[in-house]
Formats: sequence, C-alpha cells, structure tokens
Amino acid sequence: MTHWWRRGVFYEIYVRSFQDSNADGVGDLEGIIQRLDYLNDGTPSSLGVDALWLTPIYPSPMRDFGYDVADYCSVHPLFGDLRTFDRLVEEAHRRGIRVVLDFVPNHTSSDHPWFRESRSSRTNPRRDWYIWRDPKPDGTPPNNWVSSFGGPAWTLDPSTGQYYLHSFLPEQPDLNWRNPRVIEAMEDVLRFWLDRGVDGFRVDVIHKLVKDRALRDNPKPPPEEEHPVYHFGGQVHLYDEDQPEVHDIIRRWRKLLDHYGERMLVGEVYLFDAERLARYYGNGADELHLAFNFRFLWSPWDATAFRREVETIEALLPRSAQPTYVLSSHDAPRHRTRFDHPSLGDARARVAALMLLTLRGTPFLYYGEEIGMRDVPIPPERICDPVGQRFPGLGRDPERTPMQWSAGPYAGFSTVEPWLPLAEEYDQCNVETQLHDPCSLLTFYRQLIWKRKRSLALLEGGYRTLPSPDGVFAYLREHPEQNLAVALNFGNEPVTVTLPRAGKLWLSTNVGRLETEGLHWNLAASEGIVVELEGSRTA
Repeated sequence: MTHWWRRGVFYEIYVRSFQDSNADGVGDLEGIIQRLDYLNDGTPSSLGVDALWLTPIYPSPMRDFGYDVADYCSVHPLFGDLRTFDRLVEEAHRRGIRVVLDFVPNHTSSDHPWFRESRSSRTNPRRDWYIWRDPKPDGTPPNNWVSSFGGPAWTLDPSTGQYYLHSFLPEQPDLNWRNPRVIEAMEDVLRFWLDRGVDGFRVDVIHKLVKDRALRDNPKPPPEEEHPVYHFGGQVHLYDEDQPEVHDIIRRWRKLLDHYGERMLVGEVYLFDAERLARYYGNGADELHLAFNFRFLWSPWDATAFRREVETIEALLPRSAQPTYVLSSHDAPRHRTRFDHPSLGDARARVAALMLLTLRGTPFLYYGEEIGMRDVPIPPERICDPVGQRFPGLGRDPERTPMQWSAGPYAGFSTVEPWLPLAEEYDQCNVETQLHDPCSLLTFYRQLIWKRKRSLALLEGGYRTLPSPDGVFAYLREHPEQNLAVALNFGNEPVTVTLPRAGKLWLSTNVGRLETEGLHWNLAASEGIVVELEGSRTA
C-alpha cells in the first residue's frame, strides 16, 4: 500500500489570508469551504491538491497570529467554531482532500489557563508545566539563551521572583516536555482532533521541544563559521534545541497516530544540517512520517545548488523515508519574489513548479504560488508581524497577504479592507484572470498536478541524477512501467541537453515548444522539460 501522504500534493493555507466569508477582513473556515472546489473538485478544471495544511485556528490573543495558543481544543471566533471545522473536514473529505492541522506543542500563550496557574505561585501543581528558574546571583537570566524573535529567552515574573523560558515572544512561554503530565495532556489534544477526523498534523518547531536538563549556556561559533540564520543571537544552539529526548516523544506520537490508521505527522524541523534533519524520520517507520526540508527556501537560483540539496537528502534518509520539498511558506519570502528576473520571472516560476512537483518526495505548495503571487511591501503603519515590528524589513507580513481571487474589489478576498494590504498588481495576477488562459501559470500548475496523479514514475519511482551541462539540473524518475527524464535550465541562455535514451515530450514549461521527441533537446533560457523515455510501458 502506498500512503496518501507519499503520493499527495499538499497546499498550505494561511487561514487569515485565504478567503473572508463574513466581511471582517480576515479569512476564516467558511471561506475555505467556499473555495474547496477550486482546490479539488475531482476534475482537471480544479487545482487538484490532495491535502490542506491549515495554520493555527485555535483561540489565541494573536500576538503571534495563532502560534500563541490559549486553548488547544477549540476554534477562535475569528475563524468560526467547531461545527464549522467539522463541516470543513466533511466537505474536504467528500472531495478527496485530506485536512492537516497545525499543532503548536513547544509553547502556549501566556493567556493559556495552564500558564496562568503556573505563574500564580511557586507551589502551584502546574508550576512545573513550564520552565522556571531562579535568577543568577546578580539578578540576570539563568543562562545566555536567546529568543528566535530577538532578545533574551527569559522573562522575570516579579510576583514569584523567577524567570520563565520562552523561545519566541515573552507571551509564548515554553512548556516543560520533561514533565510526564505535559506529555499526557498534549496527547489528549492530539486525540481530540483525531477523533474529529483530522488526517494529520504539521508540528511547529518540533526540534525545540526538549531543552538541556542542566540549561547550560550555548557556546559561540568560531568567527569564521558564524552564520546569521544558523547561529542567530551569535550562538551555536547546542542546548536549547535538538535534544535526544525529543525522539522519545515523537515515537510516542507515532504509536498514537498508528492506532487511528492513515494519519500522519510532518514536522517543522528548522535545522539546516541535513544529517540531523534525517534523524527525525527514525528508522523510517517509527518517528515522523515527513520532516520539512527548508533548504530550498534559502537556495539561490542555481542548478548546482538545487542538485546538491537533493542529492544530500537522498543520501541521508532511511531507505523507506520520503523527503519533502517547499519553495515558499508563511515564514519565508515567496519564491516568485526571490527568483524574479526582469524578463524571465514567469519562466523561472514554471521551472520552479516543475522541479517541486517532479522530484521524489512530497511537495508542499503555499497558497497563491500557483498564480505567481509576490511579496507585498507593507507600509510601517500596517505592519502586524511581531518580527517586523521589532526588526523593520525582516517581517513575515509580505508573504502573508490576501489571496488574489479576482480583479474585483479587494481581489475577491473580502468585501471590506483586508487585514493586510493587497498587491498592486492583483487586477492582473489573480485566479479569475488565469483560470481560462491556456498559457497562464495557474493552467500550468493544474496540468502538471493532474498529470502527476497519473504518473507512476512521479508517484512511486526512484530518483537518479543525470549528467547535464552547466546551469542544468537533470534527473531521472524510474519506475518499472515508466521512466521520465526531467531537465531544468536555470540559465539565462539556451542550452542543449542529451538524455540517456530518446523519448517523447511529456511536458514543457514552454507552451510554444515545437520539438516533441528525440535524444538531444534544445532548452530555451529558463525552460524545463519532462521526457518519457523509450521503453516506458505507459504513454
């Protein structure tokens, strides 16, 4: 049996920005229900995605827009209620779409009842549900750990005279995952949503769950090795993340989900060391089903860079494990912006799509990338993201702007001013404009996704890198019944590629391509092709 999460195309929905159904300027669950047929109505006229990942929908004070959870077992009124969520799951399942919920186990909101009890006194039964420590003799924090959002990872609580740990905002205190009662309580949360029919969970910052028992200081990196992303805060994050005990927790979760049948876990493992990332798969059957590989989010537009990342993860994963690939997300600039070019921007977007959807692995699309949405400049007075408020120019609002459905008022997202500004070009870059245009980016995504569903080579085949000229990333997807060769020209000039065997064109990013079969293929600048090689049993 091939599991759905191995074959499927996932689609991340930033719920606040997908579709507003009640004219408050914020997207909601009812809005998603209204757009399900666009996502997959069972025919090639729809996008054809197989699973939705919803960003957090829980009650929250929204200091980090849902990643500060105040109640794990309910729905924020902004987004609807549990009845609406149940209907969303039912309607999605009726269309063959799975629903994956964002699970945020590392920290809660400071408004969560657990934390309110914990901070009420040093003797409260829930005191040890969070990580509290006395100040150093001079009154400073217990160690040198820093928050991912800047500043110390410790905040002093004057009423009890101790510091509490927060890997992100002070309003997001970290849970103590060395406490068995925390583990049990969060497993109850998983059961709550699994019983409601959720098909799986995207687990937020899973690598941060367990901290060093002794809370030792993180060392500084050697000056010649210091990296602003890997070593944020000027530290090697040796003791505040990726502790061995986290794997024990994941194995417990895997057993829990296995009791429910075809459910899955995909972990946000924000580690840039591929060897450490691969460990989160366990033996391939006892830890995460999938772990996010984020290296594409920071790769330049370069064939060698992408080939190196793919070959690295292919070599490290357990035999039965499957990689994931993602080009855009709610935490990183959109790839249509990162890879833009004055004349080849749209062509590059097509090559990126072809790579994402033909590599061996599970692809994750980010809402709007199928129409080429770009990052949107946010005026200072409209900045919402706490990162952007603290570090102007580094915020995540630009990639979280409303979905562009039409050229009408507010891009068809709402009937009132949205919570974030719209792109100036939404009247040209939108679903309605592209839906019936045979040459549009959206049409290319739909064609590719639906062809992928019928391709055994792409769904189940192996991966092998092919020799290629400079600037070209070429690989083979091999299955006993079908062999597909993929050649992606990342260069700004034409190039000729020779494949292992002659074959027929299966798909090209260039709508006007005339060459349809052969051994030697001339690729235009920023063109990608898929060729079905001779000897394949399927046409």
